[in-house]
Amino acid sequence: MEDQNHYREDIRAIREIMQRSTRFISLSGLSGIVAGLVALIAAFLAWRIDPDLFRSIPLPAVGTSPAALGQLVALSIATLLIAISGAFVFTLRSARKNREYIWNVHFRQLLVQLAIPLLTGGVICLYLAFAGLINLVPPMMLIFYGLALIGASKYTLKDIFGLGVLEIGLGLTGLFLPAYGLWLWATGFGLFHIVYGIRMYINYGA
Repeated sequence: MEDQNHYREDIRAIREIMQRSTRFISLSGLSGIVAGLVALIAAFLAWRIDPDLFRSIPLPAVGTSPAALGQLVALSIATLLIAISGAFVFTLRSARKNREYIWNVHFRQLLVQLAIPLLTGGVICLYLAFAGLINLVPPMMLIFYGLALIGASKYTLKDIFGLGVLEIGLGLTGLFLPAYGLWLWATGFGLFHIVYGIRMYINYGA
């Protein structure tokens, strides 16, 4: 029995070493929780800015004032910056705990996989917003974010692959239910992030 336990410990240690050598493993569950809470607050503020904005079922040219549209864009940018800042702080804390150098090749590969779909989706979402197709913005954000997570899962913890699939599923649902886009957005970026963060914290202690 003791020999079997030693073998299991050796296999676990080898697996951890291999994972460290091929992936960035210091993603923080706390950053997911913070991002989720920020997203829920942002969804509430967006609803307060224009309660009728996301209730319109027809897709073309949802009417909104330039002032409200500007506030929504500013809110989106602020939400993104706060979420990224929180993710960086908690990821840096987790990397130090794991004795992992944060700016390694795996982290750079992770950033590239995240940045390409997110920047592409951001440009498309800005175009849709200023073209009057505001109802399409939340589902498109979910879809591109899900694609980014799936791509990034090759260079970090596999757990985010499932989260990416769920985000894409919500986004596709939002394309057919545009009146519920904001609530689906709050579910994907808010509730799912919180659940994912709690799960990561329990499993990895970070």
